[in-house]
Amino acid sequence: MKNLLQNNEFQLDEILFENRNKNYGAYALRNNADHILTKSMFLGIGVFAMIAITPLLINVFKSTEPIVTVPEPPPFVITEVNDPPEAPPVVVHVTPPAQTNVNTIDSRLVTPTRDAKVETVMPKQSDYKDAVVGIENVIGEPPVITSNPPVINTFPGNKTEIGPPKPVDNSPKTRVDIEAKFTGGIDAFRNTVVNKFDTSVMDGTSETVRTTITFIVEKDGTISDVKASGPNSDFNRQAEKTVKAVKGKWIPAKLNGENVRSYFKFPITMQFE
Repeated sequence: MKNLLQNNEFQLDEILFENRNKNYGAYALRNNADHILTKSMFLGIGVFAMIAITPLLINVFKSTEPIVTVPEPPPFVITEVNDPPEAPPVVVHVTPPAQTNVNTIDSRLVTPTRDAKVETVMPKQSDYKDAVVGIENVIGEPPVITSNPPVINTFPGNKTEIGPPKPVDNSPKTRVDIEAKFTGGIDAFRNTVVNKFDTSVMDGTSETVRTTITFIVEKDGTISDVKASGPNSDFNRQAEKTVKAVKGKWIPAKLNGENVRSYFKFPITMQFE
């Protein structure tokens, strides 16, 4: 009996691949094509059947859950309640306070007219004291002027103690936290002093001269009170003049985080030939 799924081209494949290796290649693919198609068809049918059955299985599992019934609440019964008797309204009689006359002075400007029967005299400046400006003169009690003092809100922990101001210590310091520095560095300051020093004042002397320059570095970076202490007075005066002529500011010293005035000492030694 002829197999219905058999490929009709089988005999043609035998003739085409005669005397050739049939274990692999195109012959194996063509020979197994029917088998592969059959497996694919059954596999597709199985997948389609699973997709179709899945909703039915879900409904079956859902139907097995217990059904919980909630009893209906009892009907509400509305009973009539008699309203309490209304109380009679309370009538309060308010008596307005008696008005007291306040001392009032008429401050309207007088229009001069010819042959005035009643001469109106303008009030004096002293009449305005203890009186209220109005349109007619009324004798009464002086007006009471009340004023409320301003309210000062105080909060705990924010008490401000008012006392005498602390004295400002502006004296030069010899001990500081951070010493004063020249803006370009101490080497730049030394080189500037050497270059600006007029050595002609020491002509004819073949000796080594020493002195120490002491000055005050102010809070704004300037220097003041320049003094030289050395054995040679001419060398001292020229050293003071040279230090004062150096341009450039200093970084002031700091004490407790604030700029302070401080002393600075700068020794100078020169060899003359």
